[in-house]
Amino acid sequence: MENLKGKTAIITGAARGIGRQIALSFAKEGADVAFTDLKIDENMQSLEKELAALGVRGKGYASDASNYTQTDEVVEQIVKDFGKVDILINNAGITRDTLLMRMDEETWDMVIKVNLKSVFNFTKAVQKTMLKQRSGSIINMSSVVGVSGNAGQSNYSASKAGIIGFTKSIAKELGSRGIRCNAIAPGFIITDMTAKLSDEVREEWIKGIPLRRGGTPEDVAKVCVFLGSDLSDYVSGQVINVCGGMNT
Repeated sequence: MENLKGKTAIITGAARGIGRQIALSFAKEGADVAFTDLKIDENMQSLEKELAALGVRGKGYASDASNYTQTDEVVEQIVKDFGKVDILINNAGITRDTLLMRMDEETWDMVIKVNLKSVFNFTKAVQKTMLKQRSGSIINMSSVVGVSGNAGQSNYSASKAGIIGFTKSIAKELGSRGIRCNAIAPGFIITDMTAKLSDEVREEWIKGIPLRRGGTPEDVAKVCVFLGSDLSDYVSGQVINVCGGMNT
């Protein structure tokens, strides 16, 4: 099926992990994909080749999503290159986990800037195009810890909770112009990041998941396809947990 045929998507932080899988899943559904990451490297170049092999237009852009000026410039260039923007996936994010008593100001500020400010930057930049089109789907990557919190992740949890509040506000603000905004809250997703955890820690996480397995980037990408497509054209302002039931 090609649920996204004829659509153009921007995906931030897409050179690896969940963002990369979203880009590939979108291409398989017929979307042209513009994606960003901090620098042009082998990961970005290989993704461009994979997208081209799927028969769509795919191009990577070096840009710091947390930088307001760079974001405005890269979105302007993407619109010039692709002609429009139908879908925005705010996926860029980092973790700097530590207990509050050990967390310094720099660690707090860095996570808030990359995870939350980047969502503001890209949403504000693309809204100009989407407002003219009177259509668009914005999908923000939150987390189950943004809903429920987690010890040792106060900075990350705060950034992801902020994304939820931002999402609901934008859904109300832009809905009258045909622009939808939703958030996805992934749970324990198996990526390079979680692969660094010990077997014991991973097993403890999985014990708390009703479906008894970690999620995959494909699990998250499938929900992005739904929210980016016309299948969800009456869904806005929602937070969809992709967590195997752990946040139930």
